[in-house]
Amino acid sequence: MEKFKTLEILQKTPNSRVFHLYLNRPSHRNALSRDFFSEFPKALASLDQNPNVNVVVLSGVGNHFCSGIDLGTLGSISENSDSDDRGRGGEKLRRNIKYLQDAVTAIELCRKPVIASIQGACIGGGIDIVTACDIRYCTDDAFFSVKEVDLAITADLGTLQRLPAIVGYGNAMELALTGRRFSGSEAKQLGLVSRSFGSKEEMDEAVRLIAEDIASKSPLSVTGTKAVLLRSRDMSVEQGLDYVATWNSAMLLSDDLTEAISAYTQKRKPVFAKL
Repeated sequence: MEKFKTLEILQKTPNSRVFHLYLNRPSHRNALSRDFFSEFPKALASLDQNPNVNVVVLSGVGNHFCSGIDLGTLGSISENSDSDDRGRGGEKLRRNIKYLQDAVTAIELCRKPVIASIQGACIGGGIDIVTACDIRYCTDDAFFSVKEVDLAITADLGTLQRLPAIVGYGNAMELALTGRRFSGSEAKQLGLVSRSFGSKEEMDEAVRLIAEDIASKSPLSVTGTKAVLLRSRDMSVEQGLDYVATWNSAMLLSDDLTEAISAYTQKRKPVFAKL
């Protein structure tokens, strides 16, 4: 398995279809360096293409999930766009921003569901990442902030696009304009996370059980559910219904369907082929 400077991939339990992807710069509170933005899409692509992987759990090594983009990375972006020609400098900066955006969007491009398991700080770029994840959980003492407004920038890696659909437009506007810090329990109240837990140990065990449960289901139906939900987000109901009809016309009649029905009638657990 490929070695990364800023990440680590682990299969904690042999034969498990759940793989763990860790942000691994604990001495920097897992701040996102330039290396992260090249490594993260590669790591997700490798997990996506690995037939032994059904679910990815994303978390941070150490006491924090992610403290945002490394200030050195921000500095290098602005330096790299220096140009006497304002138009050319702006075009280069736009390309740089699109490159960083693509790293976060890689979570949505991964066919396998990605579950965020959040403790400690989840700030700025950390919120960009978790809003792109499919399910989010946190500890009560985790803390969040859409911090960019305090750094005199407009959040540009996905928070402003994805957060409103998760917590509602009004809540997203308030959090983004104030940059205020909010707790794990408030994140649950807002709907940013599905559940908040009293301790990291409690969260880790609950996430393990949830991830293993999803990993035991038909990989065709799980990847299809993710794909259709993501596509339907940007469609009318009528367009979304048409899309899922087309999707299922290709995927529905599978060995997984036969096995699911057979297992149900025989009162046993189904066993599905790898994807």
